[in-house]
Amino acid sequence: MNSALQYGPSPYSAFMQETKVDLGNGIELHVEVGGLEHQPTLLLVMGLGAQMLYWPDFFCKSFIDRGFKVVRFDNRDIGLSSKVHNKGPRLNTLKMMSRFVLGLGNQGSPYTLYDMADDVALLIDKMNLGPVYVLGASMGGMISQILTARYPEKVKKLGLLFTSNNQPLLPPPFPKQLFSLIGKPASTDEDGIVDHSLKLFNIIGSPGYVNQLEAMQTARKLYKRSYYPAGVLQQFLAILCTGSLLQLDKQIRQETLVVHGSQDRLLPPGHGKAVAKAISGAKFELIDGMGHDIPPHFIPYLSELFADHFTS
Repeated sequence: MNSALQYGPSPYSAFMQETKVDLGNGIELHVEVGGLEHQPTLLLVMGLGAQMLYWPDFFCKSFIDRGFKVVRFDNRDIGLSSKVHNKGPRLNTLKMMSRFVLGLGNQGSPYTLYDMADDVALLIDKMNLGPVYVLGASMGGMISQILTARYPEKVKKLGLLFTSNNQPLLPPPFPKQLFSLIGKPASTDEDGIVDHSLKLFNIIGSPGYVNQLEAMQTARKLYKRSYYPAGVLQQFLAILCTGSLLQLDKQIRQETLVVHGSQDRLLPPGHGKAVAKAISGAKFELIDGMGHDIPPHFIPYLSELFADHFTS
């Protein structure tokens, strides 16, 4: 690990330490690390508008207990990482979405998922981590696909969780789920945002497995840590302006495990199946009853599945 980095205890997790990493490209990422220095590194890449705390502590700890050094971080434009202030024209997201569904990219976003994948590649270098095991969820899975295809020497094996390659004509998100993700809250004070987040957790989460009290506490913690809706929109535009990853998937040679929930209505299971089909030799696992989240109920099975994949 880079000894020049300054570490302090994480205010959120007793077994993680936090630091800031200047990537040298104008972006600084906020990072947490847990586990022993000499252990193999598992790098976790989170999804759209999601701070690194969306990787549950219980999930991270279960990998640390299995002998991994776990690294999680806030992507650019979210949490405590650098914010990208863009003065560009307002973009017609509906028009962009209709092109996107056909697998076409768009123009006009301040950055794309390729830039976000470059951030991760730089992070691996700056922290002297590589090569690493990579686990990406949702948009983080898209970033991880790009990272693995473009920087194969940095990735030992790839794990993907409820993600997509955005190839043409995949089953669309259910409207309720999509609009809950990009919709505006009724009010922007703390209670309004917490209420909005709770609705989101319930709409995209695993039916019957969302703990309301825990979800509310998480929403409040995330709001207090950082609230930056402009970043969420810019990350969404980054997805729309990246387009299909199908050709990149065909370049991936690392062993890949794709896991998806049967109850995912934001990215229906067809998305995960398409990724597994596009990556040579990839395995696909459908988890019955799981939605677009990582509830405690599924963590023992998920962590075992991915740990076995990485260490086999």
